[in-house]
Amino acid sequence: MLMRFCALLTVATALCGQQVVAPTPEQTGPPRGEDAGNYNVTDSFETGYRFAEIGGDLAKYRSDINYRNGMRLIGSSLSVDSKEGHGHLFDQILLNTQGLGNDPYQSATLRVQKNGLYRYDLAWRLDEFYNPGVAVSGGLHFMDTRRRLQDHDLTLLPQSKIKFRAGYSRDTQTGPALASVEEFSSLGSAYPVFTNVRREWNEYRVGADIELAGVKFSLLHRWDFYKDDSPYAAPASLIPSSLVPGGSSTLGQFSRSEPYHGSNPGWLGDLVSTHKYWAANARMTYTGGVRDFALNESALGLSLGAAANRQILVTGNADRPVAAGDFSLSVFPTDRLTVVNNTSAHNARTVGDSIYNEFDNSTSRGTILMFHYLGIRTVANSTDLNYRVAPWIGFYAGYHYSDRLITTIEGFQTPGVAFHKTPYERDNQLHTGTLGVRIRPIKPLTFNLEGEVGRDDLPFAPISARNYHSLGGRVDYRTRKLRLATEYRELYNVNSPVSISTFSSHSRNYTADLSWSPGERFSLDASYMKLHLDTVSGLVFFAGITAVQLQQMPTLYLSNIHAANLSARFGLARRADLFVGYSITRDTGDGRTTTILASAPSPAQALFSSVETFPVDFQSPLARLSIRISTKLRWNAGYQFYRYREEFGLISHLQNYRAHTGYTSVSWSF
Repeated sequence: MLMRFCALLTVATALCGQQVVAPTPEQTGPPRGEDAGNYNVTDSFETGYRFAEIGGDLAKYRSDINYRNGMRLIGSSLSVDSKEGHGHLFDQILLNTQGLGNDPYQSATLRVQKNGLYRYDLAWRLDEFYNPGVAVSGGLHFMDTRRRLQDHDLTLLPQSKIKFRAGYSRDTQTGPALASVEEFSSLGSAYPVFTNVRREWNEYRVGADIELAGVKFSLLHRWDFYKDDSPYAAPASLIPSSLVPGGSSTLGQFSRSEPYHGSNPGWLGDLVSTHKYWAANARMTYTGGVRDFALNESALGLSLGAAANRQILVTGNADRPVAAGDFSLSVFPTDRLTVVNNTSAHNARTVGDSIYNEFDNSTSRGTILMFHYLGIRTVANSTDLNYRVAPWIGFYAGYHYSDRLITTIEGFQTPGVAFHKTPYERDNQLHTGTLGVRIRPIKPLTFNLEGEVGRDDLPFAPISARNYHSLGGRVDYRTRKLRLATEYRELYNVNSPVSISTFSSHSRNYTADLSWSPGERFSLDASYMKLHLDTVSGLVFFAGITAVQLQQMPTLYLSNIHAANLSARFGLARRADLFVGYSITRDTGDGRTTTILASAPSPAQALFSSVETFPVDFQSPLARLSIRISTKLRWNAGYQFYRYREEFGLISHLQNYRAHTGYTSVSWSF
């Protein structure tokens, strides 16, 4: 599952991380700026109109791209610097913005500083997050929220050996969302539940940095506060959905309240000392988390024709202390040999009482579950050596060891018997060895080869790394005008089979990059990546149309992702700059062109077969033209096309779309 998630994440990164056509990066205004009194000012502002024509699955487009029509400040930059470093109230102001007005991704950064006295940094971002939910949810899962993030940091005496810091951060998420609940049993129907998302996180921090006698010490104290007060409600008229085939319940009333509040006061410390033959670095963090939560849910209706009345109450409070620290010692006995030893420890605990209480009035039966403790302790040590035999060849090797202990204490109630508290422990050790070599036969050419082998005696989950090895190599060729690089990585993991599951995965990653700049008026960049991934695992689940049964099923997931990017910049007639690019990402899967549905022996097998491979194709050509009208004025125009196409999707639901987007703008400098 982890390898499968990594593959999907790679696809998502390739789809969402494509270069966008705007803002325009070409220089506007004099490169050295202009003088205004005792300051030098450099500035550029780009104002324009974006357009978008979208066809196909609008929800999928919004989750991937989300650019729409409208005017906006596409980008801006402002730099004000004192000419001699001795301004009156400030010596530097830096301001950069992107997408202000109508873009789904807006940001602004600001720095104001006075040499030797203070430095203030501000970072602000707004993201419009739209998630249409998985295709099999029948449209009953989606989220359309806005996240606003801001960071403020003030440093006093920034250039001195003793400096003081203070800061504040805030993160809010608001907007509508839709989920579903299943009533009154696993064979019941699923119903939509609306929520108005209201989540908020605030952090306050103060600290200091001290440098004395070659030792640098940093200490920071912070206070985090988090709360989720999102209300949940069901519509007045509830119609059973088709999410659960054969669902046999009717819901008349539903209500849920689920507040969640917490705080995380904590400390962070760092100590660094560097000398000629050795260096040391010690770090520590501690967070004393406190949580309070409650869930109160009630549902009334019919189940299998009989009256149903279910009440669920979940309450709890917990302390969540987390402590982590590491100490690293580096030794340089000669200019050719480096030895680094690192010891780290991490201890996270959840201590408190959490009670799940469910009562069914129709049967006068209830269920009570209790949770008391979860602790995860990890201790690790590593030693790495790097030895340069000659200027053209060097070797490095390492040995890493970690020990992890997981402890849980849960409670349950047996009818007529008091509560029982049952402790569970799981301990495992991981041993890892690495070996590599660097070769530089000629100055511009470098080879790097490395390998790693790991063994875990008792992995925590079937998908955890147990018997694994990895191989890798990289070749770089660099000159002033040309850069070539290629890389290969392979990871093979076989986990131990257990009574209910087994897991193995194999991934191979190939990359190649080219960058060529023969002159000031032309440059070329190209890259290619292929990621092959196959995983075999066993699934154990409860399913059934007429009765809930424990089922087991092996599953194979196979992915072959190809991603290529090509871009070129041209300087035309000394007044125009042209940029063209093309990006393509394609997962060919296992070569299958249709889902396996008709031959599947059961609906569950049909579902899993349809997602064992996921062929998808994404393409995005773009072009941008920028014409210099004067030193302080430019006209820009750009066009970008997006096409997303699924060969086949979940239960044959395709989320294909295409979009013609572009912009026209004016860049100016005052």
